[in-house]
Amino acid sequence: MKRLQDKVALITGGNSGIGLATAERFAAEGAQVIVTARRQDLLDDAVRRIGHGALGIRGDVADPGHHATVADNIRDRFGALDIYVANAGVNTITPSAQVTPEEFDAQFNVNARGVFFGVQQIAPIVRDGGSIVLTSSLAATRALDGHAVYAGSKAAIRAFARHWALEFKARKIRVNVLSPGPVDTSILEKMGIPEAERPGFVRAMANMIPAGRFGEADELALAALYLASDESRFVNGVELLVDGGMSLN
Repeated sequence: MKRLQDKVALITGGNSGIGLATAERFAAEGAQVIVTARRQDLLDDAVRRIGHGALGIRGDVADPGHHATVADNIRDRFGALDIYVANAGVNTITPSAQVTPEEFDAQFNVNARGVFFGVQQIAPIVRDGGSIVLTSSLAATRALDGHAVYAGSKAAIRAFARHWALEFKARKIRVNVLSPGPVDTSILEKMGIPEAERPGFVRAMANMIPAGRFGEADELALAALYLASDESRFVNGVELLVDGGMSLN
């Protein structure tokens, strides 16, 4: 039997990178998958790639009203949710002295506010015994140049998870954190690294990883599958680092 047979799973930021790989993996394991993203064209492409009857809902995770709309939509279509993966995130590499208030707000609005109000609005439709997976980052615990704002926003996620694991204990909803190290996704382009500098950036980062390479999106998807499935039914309130050993340096 497939590991997520007959489960209903919602993944934010499911149009690319880790989110898309997770959506594809969950669908292949039998889940009814719903993904969200801000751009309709990318969302449509993702739904086609995921297949298996996947559903896409457009919206901005920084808007609490979007999460309420998603919750209503899922309740109307499927009755309830089994798995919520709060994955959407943004990152801009900027030294602290050069960070603008707009850049600060942009990262915290998606990475922290989006996760908090997403869980606030979505948790009521998660079935008792369900699973919530929050995507943080190795940067929350390891200092990386230009990552102060991003790290702060992702550290908030780890704090949220510990509190929610206790808040939801009566409903036996597990809350865990997935923290990737460097992963080979389109986020490298979104981080603002000039194309000419990317090969050097990738080499420098790979040299810091005992595994000697960036992670692959599907490797993170497999970790998310573990946290979402009954295989981790006694795992709650933890942070799972999937970083090729980078946190050891």
